[in-house]
Amino acid sequence: MKRRNFLQSAALAGSAALVAPSALAEAMRREKIKEFGFQSYTVRDFIMKDMAGTLKRLRKAGYTNMEGFNFGEGKLLGKPIAEAKEIISDNKITLKSIHIMTPNLGDNMQKTIDDAAELGTEYLVCAYLMPNERESIDQYKALCEQFNTFGEMTKKSGIQFAYHNHDFEFQEIDGQLPMDVILKETSSSNVKIELDIYWARKAGINPLTFFRDNSGRVPLWHVKDLSLDEGQPMTEIGNGIIDWKQIFAHKKDAGLKYFFIEQDANFEVDSLTSLETSIKHLKKMSY
Repeated sequence: MKRRNFLQSAALAGSAALVAPSALAEAMRREKIKEFGFQSYTVRDFIMKDMAGTLKRLRKAGYTNMEGFNFGEGKLLGKPIAEAKEIISDNKITLKSIHIMTPNLGDNMQKTIDDAAELGTEYLVCAYLMPNERESIDQYKALCEQFNTFGEMTKKSGIQFAYHNHDFEFQEIDGQLPMDVILKETSSSNVKIELDIYWARKAGINPLTFFRDNSGRVPLWHVKDLSLDEGQPMTEIGNGIIDWKQIFAHKKDAGLKYFFIEQDANFEVDSLTSLETSIKHLKKMSY
């Protein structure tokens, strides 16, 4: 028996030797994604009506991390903090990040931070600037002062502050790119970037270049695909043109900690099915 096992092992070794060394090395280097997150705004039409049922379905699909929205005044997703926390925990989901708007940076900043700490989140992210908040570079500079102050405060509670982009941050105002202003005028320690890869690509920005130029400052990503249909709408992962293998292969350049699959609109079926379609594609992918 021992001799037979030896011969079988030798035969297998001989077969492996026939594989090109470079191909074998490449296969051994490849990674697969181990943790999947979703932005709850994607399924707002479901989660605001049935939070527990929605999380149960997404957990079954393979999601373990969540990014929240609709946060403030002692509530998350329309529910009191304690109730929301219990539902999330019961469904074995971890709340890694929460989106906030600029009013959360106003007079009740500490309340925002205290509620986020109670929920156990690691990140608070400025989600969006209203059109009247981003009409000039001076407005961006004033916001950067707020961001710096808020980022210092969140750190005292063990929470990291970050800024989430759309495409308008990459459109010139007075000869300057607002994103350049944000990166320059804020502390790289207190204000990180959550790069929405769809919006960056739509604005003509190469995410890999952005990662390289801001190494370690992009710990969060929004992952959604870009369609070549008219208007370049967002679409499910795998239905668009973004090379996700290449993107994830450069995660160390970005300093990636967590990513959240998001799709605001343009669903093939509905928002829940959209998240299920996207995670299926990424589960199969190696990079």
